[in-house]
Amino acid sequence: MRLLTFPCSDQERRRRSCVSEKSSTWFITGCSSGFGRAIAEAALAAGQRVIATARDVRSIADLEKAGSCEVMALDVTDPENVREAISAAGPVDVLVNNAGYGLIGAVEECSDEQIRQNMETNFFGPLNVIRAALPGLRQRRSGHIVNVSAAAAISNYAGFGIYGGAKAALELMSESLRLELAPLGIKITLVQPGPFRTDFIARSMDKAAGEIADYQASSGKFARFLASMDGKQPGDPAKAAAAIVQMVLDGEAPLHFPLGKYVVKKLRDKAAALTREAEKWEAVASGTEFSA
Repeated sequence: MRLLTFPCSDQERRRRSCVSEKSSTWFITGCSSGFGRAIAEAALAAGQRVIATARDVRSIADLEKAGSCEVMALDVTDPENVREAISAAGPVDVLVNNAGYGLIGAVEECSDEQIRQNMETNFFGPLNVIRAALPGLRQRRSGHIVNVSAAAAISNYAGFGIYGGAKAALELMSESLRLELAPLGIKITLVQPGPFRTDFIARSMDKAAGEIADYQASSGKFARFLASMDGKQPGDPAKAAAAIVQMVLDGEAPLHFPLGKYVVKKLRDKAAALTREAEKWEAVASGTEFSA
């Protein structure tokens, strides 16, 4: 896929070159709406240089007027396009993997094509971007990779098996990557947002190709719940984006960065449930080892 950028004048190039020496270059995927756009705007407001990407550059063209921003067309599922974009961006300090979309439906209801495409975007997409950026990050022995995950990766819901599975894969890959890159000075953070008032449900949610009556009480119920809460989510994406940018600028790099009261409670509930299971089955688990 051919890399697309908006041309800029010599005056604009000079202006961009005069960005504060303290600013960093942020490469952000999925900036057409939601968290991606909010993070791009928050980073620009903080005086950072931003490479904002989206499949359709027309949806993000206005960001170039907001400050030191360049927009690029990017399909994260196209490895060649990803490598071209990373190369054109120059040295990247902060990499934000936000591009993704949901898939609602029971595992049996989703088609093979839907399942593979969702995994391609939500797991292999970020992996493509990370692998393309790593040679430069390793050479500079610095950088911060921020992967946007989901509450479904903490504990999942009926009807979110594929989407939650892709985000869980992203989380476990990130845990390993964090250990691999720590000695090289490169940081990894997983952002775990709860329900935020973006257009994710209305605009970025694919629906299962089939519908099986037996799942109406489980995945069907969850789909109806999501539809009912659209536009009523308690989370403010602008505040979340500001928190993400501030975390990075402060030099912090938590492995998990929860956003919203819902996710904090969900993390605590999951930890408690795991503890209960470990305690209940501890004797059985211990009995499976060789005798001393």
